[in-house]
Amino acid sequence: MLNTSPRSGKPRSSRILRGMLEELRPYLLNAGWFSLGMNILLLAPSLYMLLVFDRVLTSRSSETLGVLTLGVLVALTFNFLLDAVRARLLAAVGGAMDQRLGAVVLAGVLARSARSGVSDHGQSLRDVGVLRSFFAGPGVIALFDAPWLPIYLLVIFLFHPLMALCALVGIGVLVALTWFSERVTKPRLEQAQGETMAASRFMDSAMRNVEAIQAMGMVKQMTAHWDSRNAKVLKAQAGVSTTQSWITAGGRGVRQVLQAFMTGLGAWLVLGSDVAPGIMVASTILLGRVLQPMEGILAGWKVLVGVRGSWARLSDLLATEQEARPATELPAPSGRLTAERIVFTPPGREHPVIKGIQFALEAGESLAIIGPSGSGKSTLARLLTGVWRAQSGVVRLDGADIGQWPRDALGPHLGYIPQDVELFACSAAENIARLGEVDSEAVIAAARGARAHELILNLPQGYETNLGEGGALISAGQRQRIALARALYGGPRLVVMDEPNSNLDTDGEAALQEVIGGLKQQGVTQIIVTHRPALLHSVDKVMLLRDGQIELFGPREEVLAQVLRPATALPGRPA
Repeated sequence: MLNTSPRSGKPRSSRILRGMLEELRPYLLNAGWFSLGMNILLLAPSLYMLLVFDRVLTSRSSETLGVLTLGVLVALTFNFLLDAVRARLLAAVGGAMDQRLGAVVLAGVLARSARSGVSDHGQSLRDVGVLRSFFAGPGVIALFDAPWLPIYLLVIFLFHPLMALCALVGIGVLVALTWFSERVTKPRLEQAQGETMAASRFMDSAMRNVEAIQAMGMVKQMTAHWDSRNAKVLKAQAGVSTTQSWITAGGRGVRQVLQAFMTGLGAWLVLGSDVAPGIMVASTILLGRVLQPMEGILAGWKVLVGVRGSWARLSDLLATEQEARPATELPAPSGRLTAERIVFTPPGREHPVIKGIQFALEAGESLAIIGPSGSGKSTLARLLTGVWRAQSGVVRLDGADIGQWPRDALGPHLGYIPQDVELFACSAAENIARLGEVDSEAVIAAARGARAHELILNLPQGYETNLGEGGALISAGQRQRIALARALYGGPRLVVMDEPNSNLDTDGEAALQEVIGGLKQQGVTQIIVTHRPALLHSVDKVMLLRDGQIELFGPREEVLAQVLRPATALPGRPA
């Protein structure tokens, strides 16, 4: 169940998944031993039939019948107990797997989504649920029972070799059907899953743009697009279901034919005095036990393919996202930042957006990044925070590669305001505290540092005001100022702000300039992406980007003397 890297063709596995399997191995082994005990005990009904036909009916002994009946009841009772314990054990394995994977999968999804801009969080979490449900369902039971089929085959062989040959033929036919199901079902199921994921991403996009859809009368067009995508999903799923139903029906038909043939073969052997009548009945029952796990695997092959796909996707996700924490923890950074010839091509693009950028900032310096739209300013900001990693070159914070710095260790020392600010559906205090435990003093200090304390006090419940999904219950300017407070929470040494004044009014922009001045006094390194000239007078250095390359970089006065026109318009903005 390992994924294969498209570049190398080698299996990709995850240290996290391997470690989880090692932890769960004792429980799975116990479930296997329980399965062995159950399969031995399930020989009792066949032996009971054999002895009733060949001993009880000929001797007409009610005492023998009573002892045999008591024995089979005891065996079936123990089988019931083992079955219940095994089911509970496997359900616990599924629950432990969900608990072990849920948080790390979500962390991996967040990291991948931040870099690629595409979120399949729903599918990844569903994959975890698929693994959990599999261990609580009938599919895994068939897998645990299948290895013990030789026990039944041996007993049938002891009855008569021809009967064993009949059972082997049945197993061979079902194995062939399983192989055929794999060849036919897998590509169609993968296509259906791909169509489902695409439809889910489309709906996520529609929900993010619901205001524009309603305002511009796009509901009809949006639903038409959805109907088209959903029709592809239904068609793909119908194809999988039809194929699987035919294969399942074929497996069921094979079992019924073989059981009828086994009965006929047994009767023929009885007529030839080769076996006793009880053996005919017992062999037919044992054949059913031989074919049942194989038929169960065949009937649940769609589920097994889905489980394998889920395992492969999770393995790929966790193998990509897992980070080895350095053995030595680095000290808190001072804020010295260097970019060493970084080159970056975003996902889905053929050509680099950032082309060999190189510069350095000392701790406490502030830099404004300007340039026309599409020049790579926001991309560079993401690279400087370590959200994205360059294909070549490196960004260093106090000499350490920022992309290799563990995020939970780096986070408290870094503040970031993205271009599109979204807050969480919780209180203002919880948003500022970055969803951690609310330290009231630190929250208020960050709000005061962002000049947002009075703004928050004027909200309906002050710091306890729920801001709604994405911060929808407050204005865009208020969201931006609370996001600034969140960026300053905990006293970071590097603060990156992407268009921090895009939604601010005059008072808000004046407050932002005060914040920038205050951070300079505290020795905090600042990087500010902006189109507005007002903020340029608050920084030490200015960088002009054009087509992903540095056109100008240096002290503020030198750069502004070359880029500011009489109407104080910046490159890419009308005068």
